[in-house]
Amino acid sequence: MSDKQKQLRNVFWYLLPVIVGNAIPIITLPVFTRLLSVEDYGIYALALVYAIFVNGISNFGLSVGYERNFFENKNDQQRAGLLYTTLTFVISAYIFFAALTFIFRTPLSKLIIGSPEYGHILFIAYVATGMTALKTYFLTYFKNTGNARLYVWYTIDENLTTVLFSWVMIKYFGLGVAGLLWGQLLASAIVFMLLSIRFLRKLPFNLDFISFKNSLRLSLPLTPRIFFGVIGNQFDKYMIGLLNTVGGVGVYNLGQKIANVTFTFMTAIQNVFTPQVYKKMFNEGESGRESIGRYLTPFLYVSVAGGLILSLFAEELVVILTPESYHGAISIVTIFSLLYITYFFGKQPQLIYAKKTGITSLLTLLSIVLNILINIPFIYVWGVEGAAWGSLVAGIISGGIAFRVSQKYYRIAWEYHKLILILGSFFVFALLSLFLMRQQVMYELRISAKVIFVILFVLIGYRLKIVSRDNILLIKQLFTKAKINSI
Repeated sequence: MSDKQKQLRNVFWYLLPVIVGNAIPIITLPVFTRLLSVEDYGIYALALVYAIFVNGISNFGLSVGYERNFFENKNDQQRAGLLYTTLTFVISAYIFFAALTFIFRTPLSKLIIGSPEYGHILFIAYVATGMTALKTYFLTYFKNTGNARLYVWYTIDENLTTVLFSWVMIKYFGLGVAGLLWGQLLASAIVFMLLSIRFLRKLPFNLDFISFKNSLRLSLPLTPRIFFGVIGNQFDKYMIGLLNTVGGVGVYNLGQKIANVTFTFMTAIQNVFTPQVYKKMFNEGESGRESIGRYLTPFLYVSVAGGLILSLFAEELVVILTPESYHGAISIVTIFSLLYITYFFGKQPQLIYAKKTGITSLLTLLSIVLNILINIPFIYVWGVEGAAWGSLVAGIISGGIAFRVSQKYYRIAWEYHKLILILGSFFVFALLSLFLMRQQVMYELRISAKVIFVILFVLIGYRLKIVSRDNILLIKQLFTKAKINSI
């Protein structure tokens, strides 16, 4: 199998859990949005603000340090020592913060959600989010060793069981919004247990404090970045809750959740290119700048293609799947799809490779300051949608600054003319589609315009030699092999 075939095979396997993982929640929207109100979704979103924030701190940035230092450990014993020592430390921190959350759940609920009665939801949200985070260390091992199939199946299993358990908890146990979190907790706990058993059988337990110390030294400077990053990413929801309504948070969160398909799609693509980028950096050093730039262009195109489809057809998706009370999420989906695509450049490991993790924290602090300064007036004047536009503006500004800084420490020779064409067409098509909807142009004309936009983007890919007959045939072969393997 050629290198190109291997890359396409990995793209397929890493995209599979993204397709399934995002399709299931979206397909089940007609069920959950009729069982839960927009206020319920608002409470859920605000509880996750706290859960993501505290779990981000309790991990001390070790997920990044573990992934990078994995490649410096050459044998299974060293890699096992780094894995188990990291997990032992993170689990201890997870339990410590869980105890604090349980003790102070009532005042925390009043501060974050606006009422002390949701303390139990806040606690379950923390435990469920933390359990989901713990299993990612095992999945990173699969990703870094190129074992895409196991990465896929464990991820899909968790997605399926989460939805099933959540539905049962809400429908038959009457737990309401807490049922969403209980479903996530039970599914993640089962997958984590199965992964633990599998790894302990394959890799005997041992602790390697030297490797862990090196990883921690690299990761600790990322803790402020996580601290500020979570504030920046979740601050908009908190401000909407203060300046608007909890129901507004629910609509905003739903739109952001659907748009997150773009982000997770891009993350799946990242799982393919990041290990290869690291290898080129370590093996080729500064001479790998041009090859990395050429290597990444097709991945940007594929990432943008996913975001374009979602942003163009957000209206149809939301209207078909949700009650009218959720239709305000349509524009939120489009705006956040634009924002998430700009994150492609921030996903490049230039500063991590250069061991400049402290700079990432400063960049994140700058990002959060911009996000707060821009979001407050935007939310105050334009409400829920203003929060989305404010996030987009702040994200573009801070992302541009981070791009310049990253290029200073490891300059990737990007194919700028291709990047401008790909990103420019995406922004123009998505914003035109949103404008036509706002102007209430006849739907037949709007849907025709969307189809034309898709065709034009495919032609751009053809012009850049990304969409080609050979690539299509390779993808077809991979799908055929996947079907045969699944029988």
